[in-house]
Amino acid sequence: MSSERVAPSAEPTPDRTEVLTFGRSGVDIYPREIGVGLDQVRNFGKYLGGTTANVAVAAARLGRRSAIISGVGDDPFGRYVRQELGRLGVDDRHVVTNSEFPTPVTFCEIFPPDDFPLWFYRRPSAPDLQVRTTDIDYDAVRDAGVMWLSVTGLSEEPSRETHFAVLEARQRRPITVLDLDYRPMFWDSPAAAREQIARALPQLTVAVGNLEECEVAVDERDPDRAADALLDAGVELAIVKQGPKGVLAKTRTERVVSPPIMITPLNGLGAGDGFGGSLAHGLLAGWPLDRVLQRANAAGAIVASRLECSTAMPTAAEIDVLLAGGDPNAGRVDGLTHHEE
Repeated sequence: MSSERVAPSAEPTPDRTEVLTFGRSGVDIYPREIGVGLDQVRNFGKYLGGTTANVAVAAARLGRRSAIISGVGDDPFGRYVRQELGRLGVDDRHVVTNSEFPTPVTFCEIFPPDDFPLWFYRRPSAPDLQVRTTDIDYDAVRDAGVMWLSVTGLSEEPSRETHFAVLEARQRRPITVLDLDYRPMFWDSPAAAREQIARALPQLTVAVGNLEECEVAVDERDPDRAADALLDAGVELAIVKQGPKGVLAKTRTERVVSPPIMITPLNGLGAGDGFGGSLAHGLLAGWPLDRVLQRANAAGAIVASRLECSTAMPTAAEIDVLLAGGDPNAGRVDGLTHHEE
């Protein structure tokens, strides 16, 4: 077993934000009927969504002081996002209300085990992509234990400029993370995304993504070569999620592969965000890298076994149950209708 520890950024002060994310927030409208298209669905659930909102919630569920930089519309869904952030333990003081664009809404279809089509209603832009350099509390950016950004935030202005201003203020302090979360509908081409990612990587300490996202980022799909390319670009820790082959993590002195954790999937959306929140938690704790990955894998697996994203994020006790061979969903009522062929 590996024993190398990934150093946390510093000893946190009592009121310091431990995990500060920057990026998407919105509303997920998910069908409560499984295995049927949206044209046939009659019942839906409404949830807080957006990858960076989910990561902040996931970290908060594990006891971290979390906050998010984002934007919402001046509308009922924007008020809902703020309410849910607070209810789920995430500080919303850095969320900007935008009077021009509505709060984005995302719909999905659920066809387990691995088909979850998404429809993003965030055109021509969304409030989270309108956050400007003047909206940022740079003291909070510098002081956060983890600064977590996502590739989507680099996709258009003014968000792109603001992300690079945040990275400039951050001055590559540990732990500065880029989630390689590539969504093709937000980009003209993979090459356009690769160009902006290449600008960002030298200012980061951690990069995390799946094989497809790594291919977009560094033009490498082989896990080891992708991790090496990310390290060569300047990060200190490269994490490559390999699906059924588990997760590969590399530093300049260590290579760790964490096997997947088997669980019956329901909705794979949000699993990577659960992984991310647990990753941030473990890195802050300074745990050995193998333990960080094992618990992050377990967190992602639990989210994949549940319908929603934000409210599916597990507690430490639920992760313990899964790692001990138990069922973290025992007694949990989902109220779903399953349609069979």
